[in-house]
Amino acid sequence: MESNIFSVGSRIHILSYGPFRGLKGTVRKVDSMPHQDEPFCFYHIEIEGAHIKEAIWFEYDEVELVGVAESFSISA
Repeated sequence: MESNIFSVGSRIHILSYGPFRGLKGTVRKVDSMPHQDEPFCFYHIEIEGAHIKEAIWFEYDEVELVGVAESFSISA
């Protein structure tokens, strides 16, 4: 199985329900767990337009890529 993991510096759009939904940000760190049945990772996102200045962790399915950005593939 193949899944795209966004690289550090990728621009993303937040999809998760909560106070950050709809905001955009930049991936600062990626924490992946390749030894799962399906590739799974967390993204440490620096959010634009939020009152919180620290980056926040989001699951892979809570964000989507915006614009043209580089990503790489992993196989499990």
